[in-house]
Amino acid sequence: MRASEAVAAIEWLVEMGADEIIGDEPVNRLLAPAQPARVAEPAKAASPLPARPAVSRPSAIAEYSNGPAAQPAGASDAAQMAAQCTTLAEIEQALMRFEACPLKKTATNLCFADGNPQADVMLIGEAPGRDEDIQGKPFVGRSGQLLDRMLKAIGLSRQAESPQEAVYISNVIFWRPPGNRTPTDQETLMCLPFLRRAIEIKQPRLIVCLGATPTQRLIGKSEGILKLRGRWFDFASGGGNIPLLATLHPAYLLRQPAQKRLAWRDLLSLKQKLKSDAH
Repeated sequence: MRASEAVAAIEWLVEMGADEIIGDEPVNRLLAPAQPARVAEPAKAASPLPARPAVSRPSAIAEYSNGPAAQPAGASDAAQMAAQCTTLAEIEQALMRFEACPLKKTATNLCFADGNPQADVMLIGEAPGRDEDIQGKPFVGRSGQLLDRMLKAIGLSRQAESPQEAVYISNVIFWRPPGNRTPTDQETLMCLPFLRRAIEIKQPRLIVCLGATPTQRLIGKSEGILKLRGRWFDFASGGGNIPLLATLHPAYLLRQPAQKRLAWRDLLSLKQKLKSDAH
């Protein structure tokens, strides 16, 4: 491996959340483990084992409880809390009080949203990474920097004050999964009501889903992102439909630079949609 390839491999591992070393020497896990020699033992008379008392083990969710005052809720409680929110700020405050999602116990910060809340375009990713967890904002690492350059190419920015030129960015999951692993269905179902309520409150003109997870969760499709990308769907919210575009996640584009041509086509489609809707 050349030095440049090694550096690229390390950068990719850091981006994926591999921020720990668990061994000094590589382990070839394809080799069959050596079997220790078996030593014959003298026969022993069987003796009855004493009965072990039954131990009640708390449920997986209850293990994250901090006592009666912080009993974790389920997805139904998340939906109830989200429904009571009337502003985006209230949703963020509700997430700060929400104790049901186990990811909150391992994350550093809540990553709810960034950008202009009045923006016409709302972008939705999957989950925070290492840099996002540190700063408490979505898409601030390498993939976020690429996303900013992509948006700039079509005249959009998260810093823009004009709603027509601004974007508002959020995620399906609001806390970083350990090691950047894929969120479980349970974790997603606990966060999804807050995202849906945020969309309902904000009512963006257009939604852009970055990657397979947000696309599949919001439109109910199971196809891969390479089949879904570039297509417009209708997302039902607040009694109406919001046009939703599926495209590739910037982290995927960092690993597969050749696919940037597809993402560029999607950006041009977004730009054309904004122009046509403005007339």
